[in-house]
Amino acid sequence: MRWRRHVQAHKRWHQRFRHSLKWRLVALFLVLAACSVMVFMGGTRMALSGGFEYFVKPLLADYVDRLAADIGSPPDPQRAQALVARLPISVRIEGPEIRWDSHPEKAKEWKHKFKDKEDEWGPRLFTRSTADGHRISFGMATNVWHERHPVRALVPLFGLLLLTLAAYATVRRLFRPLDDIRQGTQRYGEGDFSNPIPIRRRDELGDLAQQVNDMATGLQGMLHSQRALLLAISHELRSPLTRARLNAELSGDTPERAALLRDLTLMGTLITDLLEGERLAAGPSALKREATDLNTLVQEIAAGFEGQPLQLSLADELPPLALDRPRATMLVRNLIDNALRHGAAEGQPVLVSTHADGAQVVLTVRDHGPGVPEDQLARLTEPFYRPDVARTRASGGVGLGLYLCRLVAQSHGGSLTLRNARPGLEAVVRWPV
Repeated sequence: MRWRRHVQAHKRWHQRFRHSLKWRLVALFLVLAACSVMVFMGGTRMALSGGFEYFVKPLLADYVDRLAADIGSPPDPQRAQALVARLPISVRIEGPEIRWDSHPEKAKEWKHKFKDKEDEWGPRLFTRSTADGHRISFGMATNVWHERHPVRALVPLFGLLLLTLAAYATVRRLFRPLDDIRQGTQRYGEGDFSNPIPIRRRDELGDLAQQVNDMATGLQGMLHSQRALLLAISHELRSPLTRARLNAELSGDTPERAALLRDLTLMGTLITDLLEGERLAAGPSALKREATDLNTLVQEIAAGFEGQPLQLSLADELPPLALDRPRATMLVRNLIDNALRHGAAEGQPVLVSTHADGAQVVLTVRDHGPGVPEDQLARLTEPFYRPDVARTRASGGVGLGLYLCRLVAQSHGGSLTLRNARPGLEAVVRWPV
């Protein structure tokens, strides 16, 4: 189980790494730095290899001869110890009479390093044989360096960490406009054009941010023009509709008169809903909020459906909500009316419930009707959309009820979710506290 979680975490990290351009650039920067160091060191080694062979190696050989002469023949461990104390070297003496090592802890390392390598230049250069059959081997006392400078061994690691942090900070600063553009496009997608994307730099990303702002300004103008046209048409239609209704009222009581009045009422409702939809499309600015108890609001609306199969299940002590009361009333009434229209014939009451969920208050309206096909659920809140199975013009209005409900919920900072309850359809509204 732990291994599976580890694999899943690794996959998530890999996906985030592939998705993040900043981290990929940092990794590319580090790889290039490492490759540069390797190329530099390899090139330097190749350049100096010839010089070492012709200049440094003879000097080292002469120096090792002098060190071996100072130790003497037969080798004197006290002289070797004096050399070790004075110079950062290690000395190992092996022979028939004397076996001495200045750094016994390095014996295994030395044996492993020079085993079966007598033909290489290292053992020949740093090893001398005396006339009495002893063998003196010289090496670097690396422990002396670590004892005197214990922190310097960590300097490369600290340098690499600082380099990584500097690279990440630089890349993050370079790509900060991308975060601004992402946040700005999200605001524009939600219909909020009040805060344009800030222009932080005058480079390609700054030009991109300016172009997105110009595009958003154009879209905002187009939307305003369309809304103004729709509002003007809807407003101008009210007067002829009112006159037509008055003339129909004064005509004789015939079936044609009743049908005409129904159509005129439907057209008036359509115009009212269109005007309300355009007002709500402006967002929270169109609301007039007041502290509202959702349970009281639901009870008042349910009283208007007296005699209908309606069942309430309201939670105790819900926190008050800042709601536009007329529009919240419209939302709840539309959801209950929709549920009664499509689920009351099944013999089960429509269930209306409320409960608190963290920083949200949840309203649920569920019927027990036939439900809606899954591929049509996402389109129920679109304007003028009515699935053939559940809604027709004869039974379901003009198709703006759920659209207005969605706009009301979103303008309050909440959400409306529709899902099949099997049986029936369930509408869930979440209000932020």
